[in-house]
Amino acid sequence: MIRGLRSRKMRIAWYDTPGPAAEVFVIGDSERPVAGSGEVLVKMFASGVNPADVRRRAGWSGAGYRRSDERIVPHSDGSGVVEDVGDGVNKSWVGRRVWLWNAGGASFYGFPDEGTDTGTAAEYVALPVRFVADLPDSADFDTGACLGGPACTAHFVVFADGDVDGATVLVQGGTGAVGELAVQLAAHAGATVIATVSSSEKAERARAAGARYAIDRTREDVAAAVLAISPDGVDRIVEVEFGMNAGTDAKIIKPNGRIATYSSPTVREPLLPYYELQRKGIAVRFVQAYILPPADRKRSIEGVNRALRDRRLRPTIAARFPLADIAKAHALVEGHQAIGNVVLEI
Repeated sequence: MIRGLRSRKMRIAWYDTPGPAAEVFVIGDSERPVAGSGEVLVKMFASGVNPADVRRRAGWSGAGYRRSDERIVPHSDGSGVVEDVGDGVNKSWVGRRVWLWNAGGASFYGFPDEGTDTGTAAEYVALPVRFVADLPDSADFDTGACLGGPACTAHFVVFADGDVDGATVLVQGGTGAVGELAVQLAAHAGATVIATVSSSEKAERARAAGARYAIDRTREDVAAAVLAISPDGVDRIVEVEFGMNAGTDAKIIKPNGRIATYSSPTVREPLLPYYELQRKGIAVRFVQAYILPPADRKRSIEGVNRALRDRRLRPTIAARFPLADIAKAHALVEGHQAIGNVVLEI
Protein backbone atom coordinates (compact mmCIF):
# COMPACT_ATOMS: atom_id res chain seq x y z
CA MET A 1 0.00 0.00 0.00
CA ILE A 2 1.19 3.53 -0.73
CA ARG A 3 2.43 5.07 2.51
CA GLY A 4 0.73 8.10 3.99
CA LEU A 5 -2.86 7.15 3.14
CA ARG A 6 -4.78 6.70 6.37
CA SER A 7 -8.13 5.08 6.88
CA ARG A 8 -10.84 7.70 7.34
CA LYS A 9 -14.61 7.76 7.44
CA MET A 10 -16.69 7.30 4.32
CA ARG A 11 -20.39 7.41 3.52
CA ILE A 12 -22.17 4.12 2.83
CA ALA A 13 -25.65 2.64 2.47
CA TRP A 14 -26.51 -0.63 4.18
CA TYR A 15 -29.21 -2.84 5.65
CA ASP A 16 -29.01 -5.24 8.55
CA THR A 17 -31.90 -7.52 7.63
CA PRO A 18 -33.73 -8.09 4.32
CA GLY A 19 -37.01 -6.30 3.76
CA PRO A 20 -38.74 -3.45 1.91
CA ALA A 21 -36.26 -0.89 0.61
CA ALA A 22 -37.95 2.08 2.29
CA GLU A 23 -37.82 0.32 5.65
CA VAL A 24 -34.43 -1.36 5.83
CA PHE A 25 -31.90 0.97 4.21
CA VAL A 26 -29.66 3.09 6.42
CA ILE A 27 -27.27 5.81 5.30
CA GLY A 28 -24.31 6.47 7.55
CA ASP A 29 -20.55 6.48 8.07
CA SER A 30 -18.06 3.65 8.13
CA GLU A 31 -14.31 3.26 8.19
CA ARG A 32 -12.75 3.69 4.79
CA PRO A 33 -11.24 0.36 3.67
CA VAL A 34 -7.55 -0.17 3.02
CA ALA A 35 -6.22 -2.07 0.02
CA GLY A 36 -4.90 -5.43 1.17
CA SER A 37 -2.50 -7.75 -0.60
CA GLY A 38 -3.55 -8.18 -4.22
CA GLU A 39 -6.21 -5.48 -3.93
CA VAL A 40 -6.94 -2.01 -5.22
CA LEU A 41 -8.79 0.77 -3.40
CA VAL A 42 -11.34 2.41 -5.69
CA LYS A 43 -12.92 5.79 -5.08
CA MET A 44 -16.45 5.14 -6.32
CA PHE A 45 -18.27 7.47 -8.71
CA ALA A 46 -21.21 5.27 -9.73
CA SER A 47 -22.87 2.11 -8.41
CA GLY A 48 -25.09 -0.11 -10.55
CA VAL A 49 -28.42 -1.34 -9.16
CA ASN A 50 -29.06 -4.80 -10.65
CA PRO A 51 -32.12 -7.02 -10.22
CA ALA A 52 -30.01 -9.49 -8.24
CA ASP A 53 -29.17 -6.73 -5.74
CA VAL A 54 -32.86 -5.96 -5.36
CA ARG A 55 -33.80 -9.60 -4.88
CA ARG A 56 -31.15 -10.04 -2.23
CA ARG A 57 -32.36 -6.99 -0.31
CA ALA A 58 -35.96 -8.17 -0.61
CA GLY A 59 -35.02 -11.43 1.08
CA TRP A 60 -35.10 -14.02 -1.66
CA SER A 61 -34.19 -17.45 -0.31
CA GLY A 62 -33.25 -20.63 -2.07
CA ALA A 63 -31.58 -20.81 -5.48
CA GLY A 64 -28.19 -20.56 -3.77
CA TYR A 65 -28.83 -17.16 -2.20
CA ARG A 66 -26.87 -16.89 1.01
CA ARG A 67 -28.67 -15.31 3.94
CA SER A 68 -26.64 -13.23 6.33
CA ASP A 69 -27.20 -11.69 9.73
CA GLU A 70 -24.40 -9.21 9.15
CA ARG A 71 -24.59 -5.67 7.80
CA ILE A 72 -24.87 -5.74 4.03
CA VAL A 73 -23.53 -2.96 1.84
CA PRO A 74 -25.24 -3.80 -1.48
CA HIS A 75 -24.41 -3.81 -5.18
CA SER A 76 -21.84 -5.77 -7.13
CA ASP A 77 -21.05 -3.38 -9.98
CA GLY A 78 -19.64 0.10 -10.15
CA SER A 79 -17.01 2.43 -11.53
CA GLY A 80 -14.50 4.89 -10.19
CA VAL A 81 -10.82 5.74 -9.96
CA VAL A 82 -8.12 3.63 -8.32
CA GLU A 83 -6.72 5.62 -5.40
CA ASP A 84 -4.39 3.08 -3.81
CA VAL A 85 -2.98 -0.42 -4.29
CA GLY A 86 -1.97 -3.20 -1.94
CA ASP A 87 1.11 -5.37 -1.89
CA GLY A 88 1.72 -7.24 -5.11
CA VAL A 89 -0.30 -4.84 -7.29
CA ASN A 90 1.44 -2.70 -9.89
CA LYS A 91 1.36 0.96 -8.85
CA SER A 92 0.46 1.90 -12.42
CA TRP A 93 -3.15 1.17 -11.44
CA VAL A 94 -3.25 4.32 -9.29
CA GLY A 95 -5.20 7.08 -11.02
CA ARG A 96 -6.80 4.81 -13.62
CA ARG A 97 -10.53 4.94 -14.39
CA VAL A 98 -12.00 1.49 -13.87
CA TRP A 99 -15.19 -0.54 -13.89
CA LEU A 100 -15.59 -3.34 -11.42
CA TRP A 101 -17.68 -6.38 -10.53
CA ASN A 102 -18.21 -8.97 -7.76
CA ALA A 103 -18.08 -6.39 -4.98
CA GLY A 104 -20.34 -8.00 -2.41
CA GLY A 105 -22.04 -10.10 -5.06
CA ALA A 106 -20.63 -13.56 -5.63
CA SER A 107 -20.40 -14.31 -1.91
CA PHE A 108 -24.16 -13.86 -1.77
CA TYR A 109 -24.51 -16.76 -4.20
CA GLY A 110 -22.28 -18.93 -2.05
CA PHE A 111 -18.94 -18.24 -3.75
CA PRO A 112 -16.95 -16.36 -1.09
CA ASP A 113 -13.69 -16.63 -3.05
CA GLU A 114 -15.21 -14.79 -6.00
CA GLY A 115 -16.13 -11.49 -4.42
CA THR A 116 -15.89 -9.14 -1.47
CA ASP A 117 -18.11 -8.61 1.55
CA THR A 118 -18.71 -4.92 0.84
CA GLY A 119 -20.64 -3.71 -2.18
CA THR A 120 -20.36 -0.55 -4.24
CA ALA A 121 -23.00 1.52 -2.42
CA ALA A 122 -20.11 3.25 -0.70
CA GLU A 123 -17.62 6.01 -1.34
CA TYR A 124 -14.72 3.54 -1.40
CA VAL A 125 -14.35 -0.17 -2.15
CA ALA A 126 -11.30 -2.39 -1.74
CA LEU A 127 -11.32 -5.54 -3.84
CA PRO A 128 -8.97 -7.90 -5.68
CA VAL A 129 -7.38 -6.40 -8.76
CA ARG A 130 -8.74 -9.28 -10.84
CA PHE A 131 -12.21 -7.74 -10.39
CA VAL A 132 -11.39 -4.42 -12.07
CA ALA A 133 -10.87 -3.40 -15.70
CA ASP A 134 -9.88 -0.18 -17.40
CA LEU A 135 -12.81 2.05 -18.32
CA PRO A 136 -12.31 3.41 -21.86
CA ASP A 137 -12.26 7.19 -22.24
CA SER A 138 -15.32 6.89 -24.49
CA ALA A 139 -17.43 5.73 -21.52
CA ASP A 140 -18.58 7.82 -18.55
CA PHE A 141 -18.80 6.50 -15.00
CA ASP A 142 -22.54 5.85 -15.19
CA THR A 143 -21.93 3.57 -18.16
CA GLY A 144 -19.11 1.91 -16.26
CA ALA A 145 -21.53 0.97 -13.48
CA CYS A 146 -23.60 -1.07 -15.99
CA LEU A 147 -20.84 -3.35 -17.23
CA GLY A 148 -19.80 -5.89 -14.61
CA GLY A 149 -23.05 -7.85 -14.53
CA PRO A 150 -25.21 -6.67 -17.46
CA ALA A 151 -22.59 -6.16 -20.19
CA CYS A 152 -20.43 -9.17 -19.34
CA THR A 153 -23.52 -11.35 -19.16
CA ALA A 154 -24.76 -9.97 -22.48
CA HIS A 155 -21.44 -10.60 -24.20
CA PHE A 156 -21.21 -14.13 -22.85
CA VAL A 157 -24.76 -15.20 -23.71
CA VAL A 158 -24.41 -13.85 -27.25
CA PHE A 159 -20.98 -15.27 -28.08
CA ALA A 160 -20.42 -18.26 -25.78
CA ASP A 161 -21.55 -20.67 -28.49
CA GLY A 162 -19.66 -19.03 -31.32
CA ASP A 163 -20.06 -16.31 -33.91
CA VAL A 164 -23.57 -15.05 -34.65
CA ASP A 165 -22.89 -13.47 -38.04
CA GLY A 166 -25.77 -14.50 -40.28
CA ALA A 167 -27.68 -16.12 -37.41
CA THR A 168 -31.18 -15.30 -36.24
CA VAL A 169 -31.11 -14.44 -32.53
CA LEU A 170 -34.14 -14.00 -30.30
CA VAL A 171 -33.54 -11.83 -27.24
CA GLN A 172 -36.29 -12.32 -24.68
CA GLY A 173 -36.67 -9.05 -22.77
CA GLY A 174 -34.87 -6.92 -25.32
CA THR A 175 -34.86 -3.71 -23.30
CA GLY A 176 -33.69 -5.08 -19.96
CA ALA A 177 -30.27 -4.26 -18.54
CA VAL A 178 -28.81 -7.39 -20.15
CA GLY A 179 -31.24 -7.69 -23.04
CA GLU A 180 -30.61 -4.26 -24.55
CA LEU A 181 -26.86 -4.87 -24.61
CA ALA A 182 -27.33 -8.37 -26.03
CA VAL A 183 -29.37 -6.82 -28.86
CA GLN A 184 -26.64 -4.28 -29.55
CA LEU A 185 -23.83 -6.83 -29.52
CA ALA A 186 -25.64 -9.41 -31.64
CA ALA A 187 -26.82 -6.85 -34.21
CA HIS A 188 -23.36 -5.34 -34.61
CA ALA A 189 -21.94 -8.85 -35.01
CA GLY A 190 -24.16 -9.46 -38.04
CA ALA A 191 -27.14 -11.29 -36.53
CA THR A 192 -30.77 -10.72 -37.39
CA VAL A 193 -32.17 -9.85 -33.98
CA ILE A 194 -35.74 -10.37 -32.83
CA ALA A 195 -36.54 -8.84 -29.43
CA THR A 196 -39.55 -9.41 -27.21
CA VAL A 197 -40.82 -6.39 -25.27
CA SER A 198 -43.83 -5.42 -23.17
CA SER A 199 -44.85 -2.03 -24.59
CA SER A 200 -44.69 0.10 -27.71
CA GLU A 201 -42.17 2.38 -26.01
CA LYS A 202 -39.91 -0.59 -25.33
CA ALA A 203 -40.35 -1.75 -28.93
CA GLU A 204 -38.94 1.57 -30.11
CA ARG A 205 -36.02 1.22 -27.71
CA ALA A 206 -35.27 -2.33 -28.88
CA ARG A 207 -35.26 -1.23 -32.51
CA ALA A 208 -32.97 1.67 -31.63
CA ALA A 209 -30.59 -0.87 -30.08
CA GLY A 210 -30.47 -2.80 -33.34
CA ALA A 211 -33.36 -5.27 -33.26
CA ARG A 212 -34.83 -5.76 -36.72
CA TYR A 213 -38.09 -6.95 -35.23
CA ALA A 214 -39.77 -6.21 -31.89
CA ILE A 215 -42.63 -8.40 -30.64
CA ASP A 216 -44.92 -7.10 -27.90
CA ARG A 217 -45.46 -10.20 -25.78
CA THR A 218 -48.44 -8.58 -24.05
CA ARG A 219 -50.35 -8.31 -27.32
CA GLU A 220 -48.96 -11.01 -29.59
CA ASP A 221 -48.42 -14.76 -29.53
CA VAL A 222 -44.63 -14.79 -29.40
CA ALA A 223 -44.20 -18.22 -31.00
CA ALA A 224 -46.52 -17.37 -33.89
CA ALA A 225 -44.91 -13.97 -34.41
CA VAL A 226 -41.38 -15.40 -34.42
CA LEU A 227 -42.28 -18.16 -36.88
CA ALA A 228 -43.99 -15.62 -39.14
CA ILE A 229 -40.67 -13.77 -39.29
CA SER A 230 -38.43 -16.84 -39.45
CA PRO A 231 -40.46 -19.93 -40.47
CA ASP A 232 -37.60 -22.34 -39.74
CA GLY A 233 -37.14 -20.91 -36.24
CA VAL A 234 -34.22 -19.10 -34.62
CA ASP A 235 -30.61 -20.20 -34.19
CA ARG A 236 -30.06 -18.75 -30.72
CA ILE A 237 -32.19 -17.56 -27.84
CA VAL A 238 -31.02 -15.22 -25.07
CA GLU A 239 -33.40 -15.91 -22.20
CA VAL A 240 -34.30 -13.78 -19.17
CA GLU A 241 -37.40 -15.78 -18.09
CA PHE A 242 -36.43 -19.37 -18.73
CA GLY A 243 -39.15 -21.03 -16.66
CA MET A 244 -41.92 -18.90 -18.08
CA ASN A 245 -40.71 -19.13 -21.70
CA ALA A 246 -39.32 -22.67 -21.95
CA GLY A 247 -42.37 -23.95 -23.81
CA THR A 248 -42.29 -21.11 -26.32
CA ASP A 249 -38.53 -21.44 -26.77
CA ALA A 250 -38.88 -25.16 -27.54
CA LYS A 251 -41.35 -24.38 -30.33
CA ILE A 252 -39.27 -21.73 -32.08
CA ILE A 253 -35.67 -22.89 -31.70
CA LYS A 254 -34.10 -24.56 -34.74
CA PRO A 255 -32.68 -28.10 -34.53
CA ASN A 256 -29.26 -28.02 -32.84
CA GLY A 257 -29.97 -24.49 -31.64
CA ARG A 258 -28.68 -22.92 -28.44
CA ILE A 259 -30.52 -21.31 -25.53
CA ALA A 260 -28.46 -19.21 -23.11
CA THR A 261 -30.41 -18.33 -19.98
CA TYR A 262 -29.29 -16.07 -17.19
CA SER A 263 -32.47 -15.71 -15.13
CA SER A 264 -35.84 -17.24 -14.26
CA PRO A 265 -37.36 -14.97 -11.62
CA THR A 266 -41.03 -15.70 -12.24
CA VAL A 267 -40.85 -19.50 -12.39
CA ARG A 268 -37.93 -20.53 -10.24
CA GLU A 269 -38.37 -24.30 -10.65
CA PRO A 270 -39.35 -24.83 -14.29
CA LEU A 271 -40.95 -27.89 -15.81
CA LEU A 272 -39.17 -28.50 -19.11
CA PRO A 273 -40.70 -29.70 -22.37
CA TYR A 274 -38.00 -32.34 -22.44
CA TYR A 275 -38.80 -34.18 -25.66
CA GLU A 276 -39.47 -31.00 -27.64
CA LEU A 277 -35.97 -29.89 -26.72
CA GLN A 278 -34.35 -33.33 -26.89
CA ARG A 279 -35.62 -34.30 -30.33
CA LYS A 280 -34.15 -31.08 -31.72
CA GLY A 281 -30.80 -31.63 -29.99
CA ILE A 282 -31.03 -28.29 -28.18
CA ALA A 283 -28.25 -27.20 -25.82
CA VAL A 284 -29.32 -25.08 -22.86
CA ARG A 285 -26.57 -23.02 -21.24
CA PHE A 286 -27.17 -21.75 -17.70
CA VAL A 287 -25.15 -18.57 -17.16
CA GLN A 288 -23.90 -17.15 -13.88
CA ALA A 289 -21.89 -13.97 -14.49
CA TYR A 290 -20.36 -13.92 -11.00
CA ILE A 291 -18.33 -17.06 -11.68
CA LEU A 292 -17.45 -16.91 -15.36
CA PRO A 293 -14.27 -18.95 -15.94
CA PRO A 294 -11.21 -16.67 -16.20
CA ALA A 295 -10.78 -17.18 -19.95
CA ASP A 296 -14.45 -16.38 -20.60
CA ARG A 297 -14.33 -13.34 -18.32
CA LYS A 298 -11.25 -12.10 -20.14
CA ARG A 299 -12.97 -12.46 -23.52
CA SER A 300 -16.04 -10.65 -22.22
CA ILE A 301 -14.01 -7.79 -20.77
CA GLU A 302 -12.05 -7.38 -23.98
CA GLY A 303 -15.23 -7.58 -26.07
CA VAL A 304 -17.11 -5.09 -23.90
CA ASN A 305 -14.26 -2.59 -23.86
CA ARG A 306 -13.73 -2.93 -27.60
CA ALA A 307 -17.43 -2.26 -28.20
CA LEU A 308 -17.29 0.75 -25.87
CA ARG A 309 -14.27 2.21 -27.66
CA ASP A 310 -16.01 1.68 -31.02
CA ARG A 311 -19.19 3.23 -29.56
CA ARG A 312 -21.16 0.07 -30.39
CA LEU A 313 -22.25 -0.51 -26.81
CA ARG A 314 -24.51 2.10 -25.19
CA PRO A 315 -26.31 1.07 -22.01
CA THR A 316 -29.43 3.15 -21.50
CA ILE A 317 -29.41 4.92 -18.15
CA ALA A 318 -33.04 5.03 -17.10
CA ALA A 319 -32.49 6.95 -13.86
CA ARG A 320 -29.80 8.33 -11.59
CA PHE A 321 -30.08 8.74 -7.83
CA PRO A 322 -27.77 10.05 -5.13
CA LEU A 323 -26.59 7.53 -2.54
CA ALA A 324 -29.08 8.94 -0.02
CA ASP A 325 -31.95 7.88 -2.32
CA ILE A 326 -30.89 4.26 -2.66
CA ALA A 327 -34.33 3.08 -1.47
CA LYS A 328 -35.97 4.94 -4.37
CA ALA A 329 -33.50 3.38 -6.80
CA HIS A 330 -34.34 -0.11 -5.53
CA ALA A 331 -38.06 0.58 -5.70
CA LEU A 332 -37.75 1.65 -9.34
CA VAL A 333 -35.89 -1.53 -10.31
CA GLU A 334 -38.21 -3.70 -8.25
CA GLY A 335 -41.28 -2.19 -9.90
CA HIS A 336 -40.00 -3.06 -13.41
CA GLN A 337 -40.83 0.46 -14.57
CA ALA A 338 -37.34 1.50 -15.63
CA ILE A 339 -36.40 1.07 -19.29
CA GLY A 340 -32.69 0.60 -18.89
CA ASN A 341 -30.23 0.71 -16.02
CA VAL A 342 -30.56 2.46 -12.67
CA VAL A 343 -27.40 3.87 -11.08
CA LEU A 344 -26.38 5.61 -7.91
CA GLU A 345 -24.06 8.57 -8.34
CA ILE A 346 -21.72 8.41 -5.38
